Amino acid sequence: MKNNSGSEGELDAESIVATLNKYGVKYVVIGAFAAQLQGAPIPRTRDIDVTPASDSANLKRLSAALHELEARIRIVDNAEGLPFDHDGPSLGQARVWNLTSPSGEFDISFVPSGTEGYDDLARNAQVIESHGEPVPVADLDDVIRSKEAAGRPKDIVHLPILIQTAQRRRTEIDRDAGLDIGF
Repeated sequence: MKNNSGSEGELDAESIVATLNKYGVKYVVIGAFAAQLQGAPIPRTRDIDVTPASDSANLKRLSAALHELEARIRIVDNAEGLPFDHDGPSLGQARVWNLTSPSGEFDISFVPSGTEGYDDLARNAQVIESHGEPVPVADLDDVIRSKEAAGRPKDIVHLPILIQTAQRRRTEIDRDAGLDIGF
């Protein structure tokens, strides 16, 4: 993870992940950041995207983490964002939250394009340790599936790199497992 001082415009993903972990939030990192953590050579992202579990207990923990992060609604004409009052139930009433904080920008997407949400993504997620923090990340094939479904130009341009990285990772896993030829 990129660890910055949290100065304006820079992403301190380590602080965001550490805070989610501190509060026991069940989540999966998705999107470009998840792909980067799995070795995809795509340009650095300016935010981190997560898909949290949507059960009431998790939403309550998520709300507490967002309060500690000093999360605000991200808008174009105001770098500091807009304050918003939230609790667990209110967070679950939107499909997406685009947020900013002193630690940088992050998005919460309950049902990313091409997925069925947290349970779908958690099924194949991997935990990657970065800067001493466990980071649950969506499987690269799930990132690809979501980016294909979203169909945004910024996603489509990276698909060949993501597909190549996923194929390379599968080859490495197959090679590490060895071939079973009956001996």
